Amino acid sequence: MRTYNMHEAKTHLSRLVREAVAGDPFVIARSGKPLVKVVSVEAPEPEAVRRTGFMRGQISVPEDFDTMECGRIQALFEGE
Repeated sequence: MRTYNMHEAKTHLSRLVREAVAGDPFVIARSGKPLVKVVSVEAPEPEAVRRTGFMRGQISVPEDFDTMECGRIQALFEGE
């Protein structure tokens, strides 16, 4: 991805925007520090990683999950 300094981007903004719309995004920097990334609004978003539900159907939670081993856990905290 190409990087342009602020002055250069301002001078060639129309051309750079046309290129971004065509699928060639670019970065505008000030003093060598990247500030913004210019991409087309129509550009497809990168696929988000779906975390919730990624193991659906592969595991099961027992009905007594909230109370299982509660006596043992209580004994660990209170001492036997």
